Amino acid sequence: MSNNYDIVAMGAGHNGLTAAAYLAKAGKKVLVLERKSYPGGGVSTRQLSTPGYWHDEHSSVHIMIQGNPMLRQDELGLIGKFGLNYHYSPVPHATIFPDQSVLFTYKDLDKTCANFATVSKKDAETYRAFSKMSMKILQLFMPGLYAPPPPLADLVAMLDKSEEGQLMLDYMQRDCLDLVNQLYESDKIKIHLLRLVSENLQCPDELGTGMGVLLMPGIIHTYGVSQPVGGSGKLTEALVRCIEAHGGEVRCDAEVAQVLTSAGRATGVRMTSGEEFTARDAVIGAIHPHVLEKFVAGVPAPVRERAARATLAPFSIMVSHYDLREKAKYHAGEEVGYATMLEFMATDNLNEMIADFHALRRGEISPRRLCAGGDESIGDPSRVPPGCGMFHGITFAPYKLADGRNWDEVKEEIGDLSLAHYRKFVSNLTSDNIIARKIVSPVDLERSSPNSMMRGDLHGVAPYFYQSAGSRPTRDLGQFRVPGVERLYLAGPFQHPGGGVYGAGRATAIAMFDDLGLDFSQIGEKPEAPKTQVAVLREGMVLRGPADEELMRVEAIRRDGEELVIKGTSLGTLPMEARLDGPSARAGLKLLGARNLAFLASLPFRKGNQP
Repeated sequence: MSNNYDIVAMGAGHNGLTAAAYLAKAGKKVLVLERKSYPGGGVSTRQLSTPGYWHDEHSSVHIMIQGNPMLRQDELGLIGKFGLNYHYSPVPHATIFPDQSVLFTYKDLDKTCANFATVSKKDAETYRAFSKMSMKILQLFMPGLYAPPPPLADLVAMLDKSEEGQLMLDYMQRDCLDLVNQLYESDKIKIHLLRLVSENLQCPDELGTGMGVLLMPGIIHTYGVSQPVGGSGKLTEALVRCIEAHGGEVRCDAEVAQVLTSAGRATGVRMTSGEEFTARDAVIGAIHPHVLEKFVAGVPAPVRERAARATLAPFSIMVSHYDLREKAKYHAGEEVGYATMLEFMATDNLNEMIADFHALRRGEISPRRLCAGGDESIGDPSRVPPGCGMFHGITFAPYKLADGRNWDEVKEEIGDLSLAHYRKFVSNLTSDNIIARKIVSPVDLERSSPNSMMRGDLHGVAPYFYQSAGSRPTRDLGQFRVPGVERLYLAGPFQHPGGGVYGAGRATAIAMFDDLGLDFSQIGEKPEAPKTQVAVLREGMVLRGPADEELMRVEAIRRDGEELVIKGTSLGTLPMEARLDGPSARAGLKLLGARNLAFLASLPFRKGNQP
């Protein structure tokens, strides 16, 4: 068997698989190597304790990927050809308080505002106006999440040139607590919104994390919140099928020890077994910045040093997986069971909740638990045997315990503390209904993915402003390339746009297509848009992307000396100016050719989108 490939990918997390799938579809001979006995990384679904109970090991809810053209345009055929199917609950998010009262965020904005009005009519109207603004900004902001980002300094300069951009820049630099305090009066509504954005492993008062407050309402009320039918790992399975259908390979139990280089270029990988694989075109590495030096030689010292300083999240999570004889039943009523994201609050006092986050920073286990979870089998019975249930509990937890105790020794004890908290909300989370339990500590998370989930940070590095856009995880590595080592590309939650299920390997693939001289615009099959398609008005001259998103709105075209100047806004807020000189115009006419020139002349007289 030949060990020579065009593309070799180290790590079969969903981001690396996504990048590899695009390259395989483009005709490249692709090999993906995975250390574990199964692919998926943070996007995996397995039988952990009892046969027939399929638990999501890490990610469970797929939020941000819903705006990705990979799904919206089904560029890889994951939905149309390879079996991926999403379930959308009408209740994306709910919070239960100690008195069993509930706040719901529905997909339907009117229904959400009616629920909020039971607590505060003023806050309900504030939320309505804010959500409409969020949805508008989202339509313009989302395309940048799935493509290589601009350098952070350039992004700041562009945003600062418009009122809308200045608003986004303001939110990017503030903390979530400050923003919700400015907007809302009810502690319950503040807690409900802050707990949602804190799922990104951030304290509500961490500076430079405020974009979540701005974007999450728009995401929920535009796309909804979804889970793959059968579990999070069904996305991984579809990606693997896609790669294999295009002639690629995914090998598990295959641990990479070193990225091979020659003359400043990545040429392949060496396995821990000593076997080597050659990559003629490129290597994709799921390599956390903290371990870059371990796997790659020849990286300049300043690049290595900045990578080693990348900041991790201030805390992690502890996960409890329960196999149940019957589905979970909630004191607060049946509807909360359908919430895709469900919070179990120990307090309805904002200051107390903030104090519990501060305890996490200090490495303390707070007696007031910061817990979320739910029974996925209520919305997806395929996850369990007929009539049975499951419970997936998530508790924020410090990676290092302040009292010096070892997680391996105390995780069952701390799991019992969380179980006692869950039982305040779930009436049948009882010993006679529990078949089996598995507790996963922050240290276990790191062991599961040692080259990605450093110190239990599922999202790679913290979502701070200085680690965003082209500076995630550092300004050296923010374009998915490694200075000093050509044709080595990075993919993982530590890259733009951030942790969570984004399908962010698409951006890595775009960078690779550019360097390899491939045309990424030809990769999609242009199927009919899914029902989640967002209608966008077409007034004026607008350049649109493959998912019908607005890329640039042209506001003026004028002559300036011997050049034509085109001015407008990109992504709705970023001022853009393009200049066309004589040589470029001649080159453009050659690219168009006679047939396309004739079409261009007739275009103003055509109706709608007729061919």
